[in-house]
Formats: sequence, structure tokens, C-alpha cells
Amino acid sequence: MEKRLSLLTHSFILKGSILTALLSLSMSVQSAQLTPITMCVFDLIGKSGPVHQAMRSYKTAAMKWGVNLSLRSYTDDRITSEEFNNGVCDLVIVPGIRARSYNQFTGSVGSIGAIPTYKHMKIILATLSSPKAAKYMREGEYEIMSIAPTGALFGFVTDRSINSPKKMAGKKIAVLDNAPESQQLVSQVGMTPVSSTISNALQKFNNHAVDITGAPALAYEPMEMYKGLEPNGGIISWPFLQTTLQIIGRWEKLPEGFGQKSREYSHNGVDDLITLVEKTEENIPKKYWIAISNEDKNTWNETFRHNRIALRDKGIYNGKALKLFRKVRCKVDPELAECTAKNRE
Repeated sequence: MEKRLSLLTHSFILKGSILTALLSLSMSVQSAQLTPITMCVFDLIGKSGPVHQAMRSYKTAAMKWGVNLSLRSYTDDRITSEEFNNGVCDLVIVPGIRARSYNQFTGSVGSIGAIPTYKHMKIILATLSSPKAAKYMREGEYEIMSIAPTGALFGFVTDRSINSPKKMAGKKIAVLDNAPESQQLVSQVGMTPVSSTISNALQKFNNHAVDITGAPALAYEPMEMYKGLEPNGGIISWPFLQTTLQIIGRWEKLPEGFGQKSREYSHNGVDDLITLVEKTEENIPKKYWIAISNEDKNTWNETFRHNRIALRDKGIYNGKALKLFRKVRCKVDPELAECTAKNRE
């Protein structure tokens, strides 16, 4: 009896060892079949930040599409973009204003005043994630793999009286070197530009080195922007533009169909991201928000529209993209003056 039990035990051990070996071999073969790709990740906070954490989930999803991702984290969007340009990585996630260098169409999602609400944003992102829009996602060697909303960019001002284009004349504003809409607005309104980066623009505002800066609500708490708002500052409640994070890749280095699968995967999380952004906006103390009259909204809208047309004519914004955004605005609100304007986008 003991001999039979011993043989049975050895049999189970042998079968278990064979099964383990087969599973290990299967995993090794599966890993070997995946395309290894390095991804450069921009996150102001670094590896512990929300973007890097989200990309870990993206890495898991990418394995199903035939890619084994290695993540490299950066806290400077300019350096992140440069690393991608230099071939350190073949996938990169950067702010939408950086994405313009690789795709003019999706780079225009951040055009000033083009997407006034999250209702508009949802319609546009659903359109751009569909297979019908795939032809606009590629430009040369680059393909847009994802467009993730990170919230409306609002005007933060050190003085609540700075609430209209007219009252911004002569005021100092933080201007990014890769944000032509800000430079155009400076020219339109007559503000004094102060050259800045994404990170130090907010620091300059907190130190009152500038009177105006732009930021989404997601930056309020981690960047301690309440410091710059005290004692008399506020946030203009009419959004200047929509910010995004976009994933760009060299499509020839990736398996066929990777881009569309990635865009659809990312779009599945859009509603949750926008809900998070809305809650973040709601959590900012009400005392900071500056209410805007309908008359001032119209003034802002016209200022923004002239800005977009000027940048379209300079070849910075994509004309087809602006036309799409205008159609969405007129679908949501057919009574807008621009819907029948002769020089509409």
C-alpha cells in the first residue's frame, strides 16, 4: 500500500513539474512573440504620479495587442518629446500642445475656445476614436494612439477685476514657447508675455511674478495654486481651451491594428476621466470662481474665434479639424452667431 502511495505521489509530482515547465515555456514563447517597445511617459509628479500609473494599466492592455511595453518616466514635457524624437522610445505620452509636432489634426483639439464644454468634448472624442477617423490619426511616420481629456484650461488671475480681454491689456501672462494660441492672444489683447514652461508657469503665478496663467483644475491642488490666488485672485469660469494627453507612436514599429485598438481602449475611459475632472472643478472653493456675464462670454468667443482663424491661416491649426469642431458647436447650440457667419470655420 505504501509503495502504491509513493508511486502515486511521485506521479503527481512528475505531472506537476511537467505542467509547470509547459506553462513556463508557454509564457516565454508568448513573451518572445510580443514586440518590445519603449514608451516615454510625461508625468509632472514622476513614477508615482497618476499618468505613469495609468500607463501601467495601458501596458497590460498592450500585451493583448502584441506589444511588451517598457516605461520610462519624465517630469519635463519638453525632454520627454526630445527623447521620442531622438529614438529613445517609439511610443510617447505628452500634452496635446506637444502632440501638434506629430499630428496637426489632433493637435488642434486644444485650439483656443473650440470646445467650450465637456458635452462637446465627448462628441468630438467619440468621433476621433472611430475607425472612420483613422486616416486623420496618421501623419508621416507618426500615429495618434490615444487622446485623453485632462480638463478645461481656465484663466487664473491674481486680481479678480482681470476678467475680460479688455482688462487684460498690459498685464503679465505666462506664455509657453509651444503654445501659439497664447502668443496670438497676447498680440490681440496687448498683454506682456513672460516666457515659461508648464511647470514654472504655475510657480510664477504662485509667486505673483505674472498676473495671469492658464491651468486645468487638476493642477490646482498638487501645484498649490491657491497660493497665487490669495488674497484677491480668482479663476475665470469660461474655459480658454481643452487640455489633453496624447499617445503618439511610430506606427511602422507596431503590430498592424495597434493604433485603432489603443484608441478604442482609451475612449472607453473618457467618461470616467471627465467625471474625475468635473469633481475636481467642484472641489475648488467657490469663492475663487469669477462668474462671467453672457456679454463677456460673447466677447471671449469672438476673441477666441479670430484667434483660431488667424492660426489656421498661419498653418498651425488644421482647417478640417476646426470645421468639425464648429459643426459640433452648432449641433449643440444652433443659435450661435458663428453658425451663420460668412467667415465661419
